[in-house]
Amino acid sequence: MYKALICTFCCFILLTTGSCKRNSGSNLAESKRLITALFAEADIKVGGSRPWDIVVHNEKFYDRVLSQGSMGLGESYMDGWWDSPHLDQFMFHLFRAELEEKVKPTWGMHWTALKAFLFNLQDKIGAKKVIEEHYQLGNDLYQEMLDPLMVYSCAYWKNATTLAEAQIAKFDLICRKLSLKPGMKVLDIGCGWGGFAKHAATYYGVSVVGITLSENQAEHARTLCAGLPVEIELKDYRDIEGTYDRVVSVGMFEHVGKKNFVAYFKVINNCLKPGGLFLLHTIGRNSSSLVTDPWIHKYIFPNGQLPSIAQIGEAIENEFVMEDWHNFGAYYDHTLMAWFKQFDKAWPTLKAKYGERFYRMWKYYLLSCAGCFRARKIQLWQIVLSKEGVVKGYDSIR
Repeated sequence: MYKALICTFCCFILLTTGSCKRNSGSNLAESKRLITALFAEADIKVGGSRPWDIVVHNEKFYDRVLSQGSMGLGESYMDGWWDSPHLDQFMFHLFRAELEEKVKPTWGMHWTALKAFLFNLQDKIGAKKVIEEHYQLGNDLYQEMLDPLMVYSCAYWKNATTLAEAQIAKFDLICRKLSLKPGMKVLDIGCGWGGFAKHAATYYGVSVVGITLSENQAEHARTLCAGLPVEIELKDYRDIEGTYDRVVSVGMFEHVGKKNFVAYFKVINNCLKPGGLFLLHTIGRNSSSLVTDPWIHKYIFPNGQLPSIAQIGEAIENEFVMEDWHNFGAYYDHTLMAWFKQFDKAWPTLKAKYGERFYRMWKYYLLSCAGCFRARKIQLWQIVLSKEGVVKGYDSIR
């Protein structure tokens, strides 16, 4: 997720300071009035009894949100300053009310955008930052939260009733979209803990080379795929060598960054054989931007950046033919809620290692992203690309 998820897995700015500036003589009562009024526009009541209403435990909450925006909202939750019976519903109401269109960005957001414009935050050094701070947290956390194959990307719930079934359905959907045949050689960019490589090699008779920057993932993937024609390498996508019949990337593109999109697609084009197909599975946003939510950037996915349709389209020009574009972003809501349910259930066994503040941070991450996907502010795309165009056309698989 922003893997994945995100899912910059990533959330939009919820509340910001620009249009809510206070006069120097204003007081806490004015801060409370402003925040309460904003929440009311989203049908959220402070001290209300509905599942999406909130209870404020520390009156400093109002000043903190006004001065720090999205960061203040997230960090004050981590600090226990406020609660909501169903945080995902609270976030859904905030996003669905489109409050971000009624307020202006904070200076922090302007600075984030400026850095993204001036610097390549996802170069080889920057790309390792999210690995060290997110994917290396510990396999124990992900084993408890995810399905048995430890798939950390949106599941496909069309005909599934459990998380495990939905993740297998996603893998099978990818294999069918790529028209995998025995003997093909497949490259898996950002292979995670090896779930797709195992599925494709086991059920479709292909050989797979998976690459990741995470030592924890690589070690687990090698164990999971032992005895199968699967190689797992610690490698940056910029260092890919060889040629492949098919290429797949699931939940990794969110870490590539706009400045690297063109280079990324060139690398894939160069390693794909004539007649080959590439499937890109990525979270996407509804509008083009270099801005990442500051709370998500600081605590979950450093340097993550969600692409837009326009940004992807510009980057694939003269490199690929777009054969299919499938949006099932609503399924990420179901996936995130399933992850939270399992994480919450397993927390007693994780608490001693990670601590209570981590629990509130991780809960905020999973449930705020669920609310964002539910409100359809961000999407999940599977895009099939070919080098020259499929002769006689590509049959879309759903």
